[in-house]
Amino acid sequence: MTDLRVEQAVGDAALEQWRHVHNVIVPPAALSLDEVRARAGRNRLENAYAGDVLVGCATVRPPRAEDAVVTVIARVLPAFRRRGYGTALYEHVLAQARALGARAVETCVLAVNEDGLRFARARGFAEVERYVLDGETAEWVDLRLMPVPA
Repeated sequence: MTDLRVEQAVGDAALEQWRHVHNVIVPPAALSLDEVRARAGRNRLENAYAGDVLVGCATVRPPRAEDAVVTVIARVLPAFRRRGYGTALYEHVLAQARALGARAVETCVLAVNEDGLRFARARGFAEVERYVLDGETAEWVDLRLMPVPA
């Protein structure tokens, strides 16, 4: 595996790259650049590169005050899967969750993304809920990892 470089998505060019990866992996929840800008104000959005090639992106949602749950999402473009990038990106966002004081970590995967579900389950995530958002048809799966691995 080539070394993975992860950078916070700052500025429109980087946010557009994040948006591209997000929209390829979760087309039912495709976002506009304005929507990505809004997310960047609430969450940490990052891009992952192998050399200069964009291979994935990540989201870290800060903890909810009441239960210290941090949501982490690591996405790797299909052409770059099974090369270790997902594992490296996941370990990166998990370290951020720990630094934020997470007592539990959650992730969310589009149900048809079998690679994503398999990846999460292989790392100890257990399914908590399946749902379809109002007015939508895509099924989502929320998974939780408890406690946060040291």
